This record gives sequence, C-alpha cells and structure tokens, in this order.
Amino acid sequence: MAKVEHIQYYSNTLNRNINLEVTGHWGHPILMFPSSGGQFTQNTDFGLVDSVMNFIEEGKVKIYNVETIDMMSFYDDHMDSGTKIHNYELYMQFLKNELIPYIQKECNTHRIGVSGVSFGGFHAANAAFRFPDLISHYIGMSAAFNIRSMTPQSDDMRIYYNCPDEYMLHEESWKYDHMQIVLGTSDWDICLDKNRNMSAILKRKGITHWYDEKKWIDHDWPLWKMMFPEYLGAYFN
Repeated sequence: MAKVEHIQYYSNTLNRNINLEVTGHWGHPILMFPSSGGQFTQNTDFGLVDSVMNFIEEGKVKIYNVETIDMMSFYDDHMDSGTKIHNYELYMQFLKNELIPYIQKECNTHRIGVSGVSFGGFHAANAAFRFPDLISHYIGMSAAFNIRSMTPQSDDMRIYYNCPDEYMLHEESWKYDHMQIVLGTSDWDICLDKNRNMSAILKRKGITHWYDEKKWIDHDWPLWKMMFPEYLGAYFN
C-alpha cells in the first residue's frame, strides 16, 4: 500500500502554511493541482491518484498534491483584478523558489513533472511554460490557458505573464526541447477549443507535444481517470 503523508509546508513568500499531500515512497515527482477552488486532496478524493496507483506502488512516480489559493485570487468575485494577480504571482514565486526546490531535493532530481485537470491544468501549464528549466513533463487534462475573464478592466502586465496562450506566442522554442507535453481533451469538453488553440500555438512554434482528443465524453472525472494512466504509462512504463 502506498505511503501517504499530509504536510503543512510553511511558505515565507505567502506568509502562511500550504497543505501538501504526498503519495508514494520514491519515483519521478509529479506536482499536481486541484481544479478550481478544490481542496489539496481533491485528486485523491475523486480517484485520480488511485487510477495511477500501480505506477506509485512500483516506485515509478511520486505524487505531490498541493493546495492552491484560488479562493484568494481568481475565484474571489469581490476582489479587484490587481489584488488577484498580485496574490497569484506570489503563489507562482512560492512554487518556483520554495516548493519545487523542496521536491527536487527530496527526490534527488533536477526537473519535476506537473499535472492537473481543468483549472488545475492551468496552474500546471503556467508553471511548466514559465519555468521550463524546472519541469520535465507537463500533463494537462481539459486545461485552461488564460485568466483574462477573471481579471477584468486591468492592463497589468502580470496578467499577460500568467496567460500561457499569450506569452507562449513570443517564447523561444528551444527552451522546451526537453519537455514532454501532453494536451488532453475530448470532443465534448468545454475546454476543447482552448486546447486546440494551445496545440496550434505550440505547433507554430515548433514545440513537440502530444495533442490527444478523446471521443464522446464530458469535462469530468471519468475522462481524466481514463487519460491519466495512459499519459503516465507513455513516459514511465
């Protein structure tokens, strides 16, 4: 049975504890984010972690599920756009300067994988595309790639730097040559067009990636539990 730990990681950047669930004893680390407003245990609670338990128990991957600050940033409808993007940028700096180095050291590896479903896929994409030297794999399932609709009436440049489908238009493709990138979606997915567009951007940039469009299944956990073992199996079998 896989080892499971719940950790409160104190962030100096955020000046608060961030909850972390760690599943597995060894293996390539995969940092996972919950969907919009979800608890840090959400990917376990809805069976996504269990869908790849064979990879975890065999020591091929180790899963780190991290708390987000969605409800203190983009999903606080009473918060102005400037405060939202300020708070989220602090979260990104927490990932880059604190959490990812902690995982690198614990797993004795230079780069880690990132993954998530829906808005969790946005967080993972943003980390992967902004900090490519730290990331080995990006596995997005029904991901979003833009937060403009959540930051209205603002021209703050920090919004641009947190919209992968905008800043990736101007990135140099060589930065991503090492990265394994998966964009998973389906023809009934509410994020279908977002993923088709992101795939087109990467293709124009010459960035190798796997675009996978399933058939006849909605934007929900059954889709993601079907996808995740397939994608991990492609890289860690």
